[in-house]
Amino acid sequence: MDRTRSRIRPYRPGDLDALYRICLLTGDDGQDATGAYQDPRLLGHFFVAPYGRFEPSLAFVAEDTEGVGGYIVGALDTQAFEERLESEWWPSLRARYPDPSPSPPQQWTPDQHVAHMIHHPWRIPDELAARYPSHLHIDLLPRLQARGHGSQLIKTLTAALRHQGSPGVHLHVPHGNRHAAGFYRHLGFTELPATDAELPAPGLHLFAMDLRTTS
Repeated sequence: MDRTRSRIRPYRPGDLDALYRICLLTGDDGQDATGAYQDPRLLGHFFVAPYGRFEPSLAFVAEDTEGVGGYIVGALDTQAFEERLESEWWPSLRARYPDPSPSPPQQWTPDQHVAHMIHHPWRIPDELAARYPSHLHIDLLPRLQARGHGSQLIKTLTAALRHQGSPGVHLHVPHGNRHAAGFYRHLGFTELPATDAELPAPGLHLFAMDLRTTS
């Protein structure tokens, strides 16, 4: 492979299937989750597709000679984004994927865990939204990792967020992913003490960047 031909570029609607695929191939804390899900598009429905539809100006991809192998997506105003999903995105998915409640979560399949999140999505608390209203998700396939693409994607998105007037951006990182935590610290993110309300699920770190002062 000619590694000099890789690049970062804005998202295009034709990239959506690639984003679904990457989301699944990195869906197990960065590892391939293909064997875990009966519906291969379910993770993408939740974690990446709505950004391509509703926030395309804040979506960018990493592409090489094999095609799109990574992405970063974000929302400028998380609370407004959540409201739009409630009216335009979740209703059709809720009709397709039944809520597994009230059966015990210990009995749920991976598909059912995502279905539950679709029916009961986490909502950002006002205090966090006031300080860091934007958020992001980033994923790279192994062939594009450790080549600078992750930092390029982060810098590209944070520049776009600043241009659109965001004062700050946040994200969540699993406790066990020390590499990711170090990566975000290196790029200027700060780990914040987090209340239970500021975490979508237990076992996560909260990282944020002040876009008003970070260069």
